[in-house]
Amino acid sequence: MKHARLLLAAAAAAPLVLAACGGGGDDGGPVTLRMTTWSANEDHLAMLNEIADAYIADHPEVEAIEFDPLPFEGYTSTLTTQIAGDNAPDLAWILENAAPDFVSSGALVPLSETLAETEGYEYDDLVPAATELWRQDDELYAYPFSTSPFGMFVNTDLLAEAGQPAPAELIADGQWTWERAVEAGAAVHAATGTDGIVIRDFDYTGWDNLSTLWTGWGASAWSADGAECGFDDPEMVEALTFMHDAVFEHQAMPGPGTTADFFAGEAAMTVTQISRAGLLADAPFAWDLVPLPAGPTGEYAVIGQAGLGVLTVAPHPEEAADFLAYMTNPENSAKLAQYFPPPRASQLTAEVLGQANPLLTPEQLQTVVIDQIDSGVVKPSHTGQAQLDQAVRAALDPLWTADADVAGVLTELCTAIDPLLAR
Repeated sequence: MKHARLLLAAAAAAPLVLAACGGGGDDGGPVTLRMTTWSANEDHLAMLNEIADAYIADHPEVEAIEFDPLPFEGYTSTLTTQIAGDNAPDLAWILENAAPDFVSSGALVPLSETLAETEGYEYDDLVPAATELWRQDDELYAYPFSTSPFGMFVNTDLLAEAGQPAPAELIADGQWTWERAVEAGAAVHAATGTDGIVIRDFDYTGWDNLSTLWTGWGASAWSADGAECGFDDPEMVEALTFMHDAVFEHQAMPGPGTTADFFAGEAAMTVTQISRAGLLADAPFAWDLVPLPAGPTGEYAVIGQAGLGVLTVAPHPEEAADFLAYMTNPENSAKLAQYFPPPRASQLTAEVLGQANPLLTPEQLQTVVIDQIDSGVVKPSHTGQAQLDQAVRAALDPLWTADADVAGVLTELCTAIDPLLAR
């Protein structure tokens, strides 16, 4: 098959561009596959190696499968640099914000036929909403191995110490809203000095994680077709004004330069995904997991996704595609579900997810994960995402001061990214 190359224009942050290149060849002997991941977690790698060992035992044409963890920060830039430097892996995890670039550029091998024709794969079991981001013209280019809605973990001991009701009580009364969450976070900070609410992995740089908040106001980073900036829309201005007040007026969220780890007992609440639940195995405090608080537009869900694809410039694309089909078949999908909610309708049950996530109750899994997947909005993504990411991050910097003009900052942000959206 033809090979392709992703070229980076001047820097790793530049858009992905596809250019033809010559292919390599094999000597006919057993091959070694390499797959990049952004997780160096020992449990994750042990599970992946277990799946790989079982595959190798029945496939003599593959002698080894190597998993290559790359740092999450800068993962996509590192991956594209490898591709441009003739050091492409065979398979790669791909972040949802990079999906449009990889899918539209021709960088990924089409998978639909391979998966549909693999015996016992049950291709029709894949949830359409979960695969949408990874399709183009009805062709699937990456398998969404993780489709994980965001929820809120809460330290109920800290809330009780501050005289605040547990979110479960507020949910029962129909009062679990962002306003009440901020009220509780501010009370915890005032009473204990501990931080209130942390949007994990935001840290005033990972701005796309703020979609877990602004979606509750009906706001979007850009229009559905990606052509128009949404940061200066009234809904976004209202949402980020709310957050700005939560940080600087109510002190319900830690400010810039402050880090607080919920899982170490340093915050009362955190927005993140169920893959973090394992960090609570030995938690010295009582905790719960609940859906995101409702916003002015009502209840909503935000989903983080990760795809697994075979690169067209892979040294061994055919063998890689076959291993991908094996790694994501129903049996192995159930194993992956221990950390990554699967895209298979048959496995999106509290029973299946509960076997893989023993720290979480069936009710938590049902309300935070299963009930949210079909209706959830995926975190922002766009072609040229790397450049957009840098531009948005820089334009948002003036927002994180106590006297910021929120509307003015967001207007300037749109001015900065409008040329990028128009490409």
